[in-house]
Amino acid sequence: MTNFPIDKIRQDFPILQRKVNGKPLVYLDNAATSQTPKQVIDCIVEYYSLYNANIHRGVHTLSQEATDAYEAAREKIRVHFNAKHPEEIIFTSGTTEGINLVAHGFSKRLKKGDEVIVSALEHHSNIVPWQMMCEETGAKLKVLPMLPSGDLDMKAYADLVNANTKLVFVNHISNALGTINPIKEIIEKAKSVGAAVLIDGAQAAPHIKADVQALDVDFYVVSAHKMCGPTGVGVLYGKKTWLEKLDPYQGGGEMIDQVRFEQTTYAGLPHKFEAGTPNICGGIAFGAAIDYMNTIGFEAIAQYEHDLLVKATQALLEIDGLKIYGTAKEKTSVISFNIEGIHPYDIGTIVDKLGIAVRTGHHCAQPIMDYYEIPGTVRASFAFYNTFEEVEALVQAVKKAKEMLS
Repeated sequence: MTNFPIDKIRQDFPILQRKVNGKPLVYLDNAATSQTPKQVIDCIVEYYSLYNANIHRGVHTLSQEATDAYEAAREKIRVHFNAKHPEEIIFTSGTTEGINLVAHGFSKRLKKGDEVIVSALEHHSNIVPWQMMCEETGAKLKVLPMLPSGDLDMKAYADLVNANTKLVFVNHISNALGTINPIKEIIEKAKSVGAAVLIDGAQAAPHIKADVQALDVDFYVVSAHKMCGPTGVGVLYGKKTWLEKLDPYQGGGEMIDQVRFEQTTYAGLPHKFEAGTPNICGGIAFGAAIDYMNTIGFEAIAQYEHDLLVKATQALLEIDGLKIYGTAKEKTSVISFNIEGIHPYDIGTIVDKLGIAVRTGHHCAQPIMDYYEIPGTVRASFAFYNTFEEVEALVQAVKKAKEMLS
């Protein structure tokens, strides 16, 4: 992509200047967590240096400043995802908590005979909470199968959805394969039988600017650390009508209206779901991260990352014995691969010695690995601050690993 300001962008990320094992760091584990620009780091330092205080409760100046900054971040996130109301944005500790919050709420609304659908491409955090919910309620968990390409089997999905379907859970993008799922079609089919839909947007949020109103999705969950923000904070978007129906996930301070030993009443949205002192600095920094990425522009990011994906895919496939898992036409900048006869962990260990960070294993998506009958893969995941020179460094490192291990 021409005119993409990659040199300027890389200057924003201090960690990219360091060396690992004496080599310049090539960070290709972005699907696990992205790196943090100095604009977000400065926001964190500013919070703790100037106005660190608890929010929503204090009349003093620091508390008011912290509250204003926290709620301003909520509004930034609302605008970014095009939620209708600010109270539809619930701060969480991350995607996993957001999913568990919704599962807890529905555990009192489902019964035996109800059915829920989860796709075969899910991260464990979008499988296990629903299994626990089904065990508690007697509802039946059905699996939307995948195809060898890494696409979902949409014909099978049409057969799975019926009058008993109450909930559908699908990720927007597969963390293990990079597949971009047809969530608009999935949501529309679910709505035709009155089912609610939760989309795991953790992997999509760094690449795609989701419009929750246009999608007509009921719940959408993301983590800040996937999109240049800090760890330990995320967001659950939920339609106001649904959030008002669900019971609180946790009890404590902030989420109450009146507390009496005889009975407690709950606060309105969003506070009903935000018990206790939140990750105040994390929420504010999440807003700063969204500002940063929007300054670059998501269309520009998507095009540049696509170019990296194409270059890396072509170059890696020239290596004899290398197989890429996940060849969907609609795909983001993730490449999962193995080399015949070599364990992925061994490849990951050698390329690390050359300063290149990739992920190895099942990527918290063990059912995908079982489908392909493999122990795991090497996963290289690219972000908008990676370069074509780093792609070439990866290719040369994999070639060296193959030479040493064959």
